[in-house]
Amino acid sequence: MAMNTPAEALELIKRGTEEILLEHDLADRLRETRALRVKAGFDPTAPDLHIGHTVLINKLRQFQELGHEVLFLIGDFTGMIGDPTGKNVTRKPLSREDVVENARTYQEQIFKILDPDKTRILFNSTWLSALQPAELIQLAAKYTVARMLERDDFSKRYASGQPIAIHEFLYPLLQGYDSVAMRADVELGGTDQKFNLLVGRELQKQYGQTPQVVLTVPILEGLDGVQKMSKSLGNYIGIRDEPGEMFGKLMSISDELMWRYLELLSFRPSSEIAHWRQEVEDGLNPRDIKIRLALEIVARFHSPTQAEAAHQAFIEQFRQGKLPEDMPELQVLAEGTLALPNLLKEAGLTASTSESLRMIKQGAVRIDGERVTDAALTLPQGSQHIYQVGKRRFARVKIG
Repeated sequence: MAMNTPAEALELIKRGTEEILLEHDLADRLRETRALRVKAGFDPTAPDLHIGHTVLINKLRQFQELGHEVLFLIGDFTGMIGDPTGKNVTRKPLSREDVVENARTYQEQIFKILDPDKTRILFNSTWLSALQPAELIQLAAKYTVARMLERDDFSKRYASGQPIAIHEFLYPLLQGYDSVAMRADVELGGTDQKFNLLVGRELQKQYGQTPQVVLTVPILEGLDGVQKMSKSLGNYIGIRDEPGEMFGKLMSISDELMWRYLELLSFRPSSEIAHWRQEVEDGLNPRDIKIRLALEIVARFHSPTQAEAAHQAFIEQFRQGKLPEDMPELQVLAEGTLALPNLLKEAGLTASTSESLRMIKQGAVRIDGERVTDAALTLPQGSQHIYQVGKRRFARVKIG
């Protein structure tokens, strides 16, 4: 076991945690002289992880460093049902082939953070496929429809007349049964998973087990600082992003969001981050703190050498005004003024005005090297500037 007192271990675990149910139960278990079984479940619905997913995986790593056993559960059985959490319609289940392929890529990616020697990869088809019809009925008998409808998304769909299929009620029950089968001491999940995690706690009681401690972690905001990080919204940093792209995205976040990312993503001690806050209050440019964050994250998913190379490339391109030699020079026709989203589309820097708006909102658009966040900005006829979208799209554009 790691050489931390139970009180020190609890403080470490609480950092960046949204809620612990129940905290005194966790404190009691941390005083035990055995490795706890710490569960986190992932339905393999997408082949690539982004750093928003790693908030939870980082917490698992902390448990490993404290000497506990991580049970990384891939929901290959429940993934074929489709988790209805947060959905206003019944979700289309994945094919078996999709589940198997996505599960393989999960395993490749999580070991960039977790220690393989302290991680057990489990698949819930191992026990759920073996459930007999009578056993499934007995499981269903342990929860009422009224309790299920206490869940926010189910209650909203029911009230609005949106259909809820019977199999969707099985999802929280099967996720809860996973905890029974795994004899989990602690289960982690995002705040949107709280209901499902508590079902596991309740089912363990009914099966005569000590109920698991439920620990929820926040949902990380994306690059825009508003909506949750999501590939569909385009506001994400993929853990497979190239080093330069990852570094640039991290440097594009707001100063306020930077502290949120440091709290949830950095492995630096809280005391050190508090010292950095004081440095900024004393006059240090927040950009310098952002560089420290970007170096740490890029090194985690690539290497320290690649992180420093990305840093140097960033300095050359953004601080010294280094521009691509093959940058196109264009003329866009307009009468009077031209709205920035339309200009970016006309110049071929975005595929549509909606993409222009999204990139502006994410802080990924620059004019003459200065970031622009005003989507309503208009440019006058006769003006000529260098426009940049993302890391690699440049054009010198004159409005004719």
